[in-house]
Amino acid sequence: MATLDNGDKNFAQIVSEITTGQVKIPQFQRKFVWDVKASAKLIDSILKGYPIGTFIYWRTDEELRSVRNIGNLNLPEQAKGEFVNYVLDGQQRITSFYAAVKGVQIEREDGKKEDYSIICLNLDASDDEDIVIIDTTGKAPFSFIKLADLMVGDFTYLASFPKDKQEKLNQYKKILEGYNFRGVNLKNADIDVATEVFTRLNVGGKELTLFDLAEKYEALMKELEAVNYETISSSTVLQVVSMLLAKDVTRKQILKLPKKDFIDTWDKAVDSIKLSVDFLRNFGIPVSRLLPYNALIVPFSYFFHKHQGSPSGKTLTLLEDYFWRSSLGYRYSSGVEGKLAQDVDKIDTIIAGNTPKYEWSIDISETSLKNTGYFSAGRSYIKAILCLYAMQKPKSFNNNLDVRIDNSWLKVSTSKNYHHFFPKAWMKKNYPQMDFNQYNHILNITIVDDYLNKRQIKAKAPTDYISTFKASNRNLAESLKTHLIGDLTEFGIDTNDYDTFFNKRAEEVVKELNKRIIQQQTGNEVQVAEEELEEETVESED
Repeated sequence: MATLDNGDKNFAQIVSEITTGQVKIPQFQRKFVWDVKASAKLIDSILKGYPIGTFIYWRTDEELRSVRNIGNLNLPEQAKGEFVNYVLDGQQRITSFYAAVKGVQIEREDGKKEDYSIICLNLDASDDEDIVIIDTTGKAPFSFIKLADLMVGDFTYLASFPKDKQEKLNQYKKILEGYNFRGVNLKNADIDVATEVFTRLNVGGKELTLFDLAEKYEALMKELEAVNYETISSSTVLQVVSMLLAKDVTRKQILKLPKKDFIDTWDKAVDSIKLSVDFLRNFGIPVSRLLPYNALIVPFSYFFHKHQGSPSGKTLTLLEDYFWRSSLGYRYSSGVEGKLAQDVDKIDTIIAGNTPKYEWSIDISETSLKNTGYFSAGRSYIKAILCLYAMQKPKSFNNNLDVRIDNSWLKVSTSKNYHHFFPKAWMKKNYPQMDFNQYNHILNITIVDDYLNKRQIKAKAPTDYISTFKASNRNLAESLKTHLIGDLTEFGIDTNDYDTFFNKRAEEVVKELNKRIIQQQTGNEVQVAEEELEEETVESED
């Protein structure tokens, strides 16, 4: 099955792979047509930090009968069985870049030769001038340098430039060597799929790519970062566009989207994403890292694209119910693309003011919560409960001030912002017979600031650190309620009774969940599929 994965390359990688013959041009690609002037503009864009689009490669070990080298240069052939990156989108850019930094001559079909070694860098260029030039007439010695000499020239020549030019030489070289050439690899695809992708990307002899909107995407990411929703992935954004256009988010469908339709829909997609984020933040989820699934952005964006105004009344209740059912029911733990296509119909039903039928069940009983609530910050089920905790607007135990919740805090389960109310070290010592997952449990988790956790609570017994906070926080009872923790005696805190605490907090959490979910008679509403309990997640520091 054809798949897409990251094909980004740095300067050294892209030059090396072309030089060793690992990058080729399939014969169905048009000829290289950019002239030296256009190539100089490309290098100028790179030096100024402008995006130059994304390269799309077909990565395969399939041997094509007809291939061309980059720029028709004399480069090594593909060794039998070796993988090759055939350029489906970006031939003009990748050829121009390579020809410029190598300073080679390229011979056209008509026999005309163009010398790319004339591309130079103007070391005296002001901010509003082109750095890259091809005409050095009248330029003083050492006021410019050939690009190829900068990148592949010997040290002695570079050292001959005056000291006041050395900084510019080093600056430009570092920019080029550090530039990230964005790419996408099409893998496990046969030639029919590759040619279909190429055809969809190229119309009327002009290069077309879905990634021409890189600048707008970066602008969106900056806006999302400002409101702590920067962890939404680029693939999710693409899925939103595809959902608005085709009600289908498969990779195949995304690649089929006509460029004009994609561009025409982009602003609408961005608006719907922003409305979704605003809704989720107002809903009580302050940061994107708490979202049970990034994929939830897709149906919510579709809702705000189709629905006029903010949801209210029954529509709001139905939309919130959908969120909890998707989050607690492991909805997007597998088969995401197909399930999103199904769920858009549920969103249409909600917009119409009707209750959707859900083909999956959820269990919000105390028994299920206790049995399935082992704490791992990457599990969707746990994130859903963390969302519930965040919706209480938790207060700090020591001063009753709001706990600031930030994406950078909540990366992994070991984050000091996830406080085990009965500390793990204390539990291990005082409850040695208890299974680790019984106290490394969402019912034992509160969200606090890391200073409180590391410096004041540490591994103390709840009675010890709570008695300290009583002296500094006259509103301690109120603070605890924002963590779904009630009376100290009733919850067993006064006696360090973990079992009582565990059971009482389960009651509070389930009570809160029941307020948010519409009860349905599905026959097995109190059952979560066993196979979903094996959901695997990878926690990283990224």
